[in-house]
Amino acid sequence: MTRVATTGGDGFLGWHLSCAVKEAGPDLADVPVGEFFDADQARRAVDGADRLIHMAGVNRGSDDDVRDGNILFARQISQALREAAEPVKKIVYSNSIQASLDNVYGQAKSEAAQILADTAHAIGAEFVDIRFPNLFGEHGRPFYNSVVATFCHLLANQGRPEVNQDRELTLLHAQDAADVLLGTVSVPDMDALTHQETVTGLLRRLTAIADTYRRGEIPDVESRFDRDLFNTYRSYTPWLTTGVELTRHTDPRGSFVEMLRSHGGCGQASFSTTMPGITRGQHFHRRKIERFIVVSGEAAIGLRKYGSADAVSLDVSGDAPVAVDMPTGWTHNIRNTGSTPLYTIFWTNELFDPERPDTIAEVV
Repeated sequence: MTRVATTGGDGFLGWHLSCAVKEAGPDLADVPVGEFFDADQARRAVDGADRLIHMAGVNRGSDDDVRDGNILFARQISQALREAAEPVKKIVYSNSIQASLDNVYGQAKSEAAQILADTAHAIGAEFVDIRFPNLFGEHGRPFYNSVVATFCHLLANQGRPEVNQDRELTLLHAQDAADVLLGTVSVPDMDALTHQETVTGLLRRLTAIADTYRRGEIPDVESRFDRDLFNTYRSYTPWLTTGVELTRHTDPRGSFVEMLRSHGGCGQASFSTTMPGITRGQHFHRRKIERFIVVSGEAAIGLRKYGSADAVSLDVSGDAPVAVDMPTGWTHNIRNTGSTPLYTIFWTNELFDPERPDTIAEVV
């Protein structure tokens, strides 16, 4: 693929998709819909694109808002697709398993799918209707996107999550959903990436993750699901941009600092030296957990959420070591701000694989 057009790029799933697109390499053009729809702009965005990914939707509001909003968005994008000089090759619809239900939201999603399917037939494009289960992931909106986001927000901010109605959920991480939308994971293979969990079981898992991470320790992240839950949880924690305090034990021989405790899964530790004025990093990860600890020298660690213009900087020193965990989807770097060589220890939760490095270049 060389170019992808999307709707809903500024939403929860849209942000996750933008991270995946950055790794995959194609150009990305977002098409505003609804009151911000511009027919000429939309036509130019989809003209000749390899695929159009339609994610924009309305799932909250009155029945009329939900019904009319979803159908309007589909009709607007249909107009742009039909007027493009060079037809898009593939139309991908981010649908919901609720499309098969007899409620307003399900009916609206189903009708929107039919509009896009008819459009694909008219312009000779392939239509892919992806019915996603419950999506969760980093930076989801609490009390809106998912129960995972709500539980994580409350646990990270001393709240008291409660289970009002227990039931079994089918959960899929938003980065996996992004891969399905891009076609790097096939739709039939999506089921293997989902996880079944009750609401009670989900709260139990997240509570254990929160209790462990509150001590600065890494919970058991051996399974994909637990890793994804942990990455989701820590996107809500204040340690995102402050670092984890470490205890230094000192005696006449010198000092000893415990770097981390990992409760499960593989991992890899390494260290680097960095000369004064030099910057390392300038990349982000989609799934990898990474911890930095400066053990000698002075440094500034820069962090910026991908797609945002706002960056933060943490000053760290080997004289008062802290652990800084790189949030997934945030580009980061480390710069030697001192006058002596900088010594930094790095830990990741997985062995480095040059074929799948999960390291996407992006300047902070």
